[in-house]
Amino acid sequence: MQSIIEWMEQQLRKAEGESRRLFHGRGGMVPGYEWLVVDWLPPVAVIRVYKQPAEPVEIDRVISWLSSQVEIEAVVWQARGVGAEGDVRVLQGEVPERHVIREAGLHYQVDALAPQNSGLFLDMRPGRQWVRDHAQGARVLNLFAYTCAFSVAAVAGGAACVVNVDMSSRALSAGRQNHRLNQQEKADVRYLAVNLLKSWSRVRKPGPYELVVIDPPSFQPGSFVAVKDYIKVLRRLPELTVPGSKVVLCHNDPKETRQFLEVLMEENLPDFTCIECFGAGEDFPELGTLQGLKVTVYQREELTA
Repeated sequence: MQSIIEWMEQQLRKAEGESRRLFHGRGGMVPGYEWLVVDWLPPVAVIRVYKQPAEPVEIDRVISWLSSQVEIEAVVWQARGVGAEGDVRVLQGEVPERHVIREAGLHYQVDALAPQNSGLFLDMRPGRQWVRDHAQGARVLNLFAYTCAFSVAAVAGGAACVVNVDMSSRALSAGRQNHRLNQQEKADVRYLAVNLLKSWSRVRKPGPYELVVIDPPSFQPGSFVAVKDYIKVLRRLPELTVPGSKVVLCHNDPKETRQFLEVLMEENLPDFTCIECFGAGEDFPELGTLQGLKVTVYQREELTA
């Protein structure tokens, strides 16, 4: 447990007031603590447990350490898999009513008391930075946009326009707020609250796009199941893009390797070439190659004279 506390102390210091994962037990780097995750959503620390700890005194040490840090104003407990909504409690302090965090100088509204997702997936920080670095002048399509974090990063990087697509109008409404938080109201940002797999004509209309981001859920029955639905999205890329376009493919199923997407692309889209691969940030260390986030960037071949 002492090594975990020392690691959290390092991550809290490296965060420099921005959001960060303080401990990523699910990565398997500390055997016996795969059930524990601690996220830093300044000024709130969120403890996520995926099973009840065998030794409660161990988690008490984590809670005690977090509560003793001057920059941590509240500690939230979130037990996953306990009823439909889980078990969410404030253990110490008060969570801000309007909770805005910062990542790479950009601002995002989050909900530290949400039973599932807070509003920003911290492991996708490198992906958002990549989009920001490559969005200049591009028409960007953001599929499975959720709260539009990729869109905020793209606009910050100089995107010509961004089209956000998600089934949830509530999530897209939060995305609008994220753009407002970053003074991006005048940017050309559009929102389509549709079922992507049934709305290709509406998605295609504002295109074609020079940059496409595909960041779907791994398993969401009734809307998207990656093992059977990802290929349906990939096969639409030729009509959504132009030669030279870049595509950011994301996959977060720990049971699949990067090869899952590589095989699909090789067999179905041979004119798209892999140009870059990466995962989550250093605050998400992983023991094995199967776990964790996989991001692969492809580029459509340029036309030859």
